[in-house]
Amino acid sequence: MRRPNHWLLVALFGGSGTLHLVRPQIFEPIIPPALSPYERETVVGSGIAELTCAAGLALPWTRRLAGLASAGLLVGVLPSNVQMSLMWARRLQRRPDPATAAMFAATVVRVPLQWPLVMIGWRAFRSRDGTPVARPRRLR
Repeated sequence: MRRPNHWLLVALFGGSGTLHLVRPQIFEPIIPPALSPYERETVVGSGIAELTCAAGLALPWTRRLAGLASAGLLVGVLPSNVQMSLMWARRLQRRPDPATAAMFAATVVRVPLQWPLVMIGWRAFRSRDGTPVARPRRLR
């Protein structure tokens, strides 16, 4: 099976970055309290960073630098993803319905899925020609 490559990050960052700029109020509640009262600025800055990483990963001559930036960005937004899980956990305690339970489950699953995305960015950075590095196949 082929490993996901940088194009997955281009799509995810492009969609998420656009949503951050078009509907920032969706993301403001998940900004960690340490960044309060700058929730809107943090969301907009994160959206711009995601779009910049997407554009950088799409272009071969900027892919290595964008890979490093992408890995760093994904590590940097991890606290917000944890905050989102905590927010949905509190909502689930107040209102234990299937929709809230599904959102809570989705946010919990999202946190460990961040690691493979970090590794995609890291492999793009580690490549020599901007093409992500693949691990050698094992001989059978």
